[in-house]
Amino acid sequence: MGKIIHVVLQSLDGYIEGPEGEFYWPTKDMGVATYMRQLTEDAGTLLYGRATWDFMSDYWPYVEQRAFHPNDVDFAPVWRAKPKAVVSRTLDHASWDAGVFHDIESLAEATAYEHGTFLLCGGSELASALARHGLIDEFHIFIHPVMLGGGRPVFTDVKVCAALRLVESRVLDNQIVLLRHERLTSGCLSSPDVMADVR
Repeated sequence: MGKIIHVVLQSLDGYIEGPEGEFYWPTKDMGVATYMRQLTEDAGTLLYGRATWDFMSDYWPYVEQRAFHPNDVDFAPVWRAKPKAVVSRTLDHASWDAGVFHDIESLAEATAYEHGTFLLCGGSELASALARHGLIDEFHIFIHPVMLGGGRPVFTDVKVCAALRLVESRVLDNQIVLLRHERLTSGCLSSPDVMADVR
């Protein structure tokens, strides 16, 4: 079965965008760029919700022409070369040969027959839906030293209790903290069996 990894750039107070959709605050950190490039190269498919896909497909194909940060210019060919998938109820076709799934169930069915990694980058609605179905296997969270005071949270309306195991933590450049967790079970921490796994 395929594995879904959720990668998040978030503020200390748990937001991925500011109150007005601001996304200027993540620093161009070489440690994050190196980590993301390796994670992307190892992934089988890049996975997006509709809103994140609209942003990504408008940005990464044209980075060289816009003369953005060297880290972005270096990453763009890696992004373009990877298979991609978009989960959207309204999108019929996607550019860059991206496959389209119209619901979580069809995505879950596809991952059941895959053995590679689906890399979910950003987006709170899709991440929350996947978490509710117990489909996210790993969480790679980059916590930036900034508070946004509101905006779009990492998760919305999850309504699920799951136990996780911290498998890695480290401080990168610019005081960014990486936390990597694996999902143990869809059960709550109050379960004796889950608590035994956590210890």
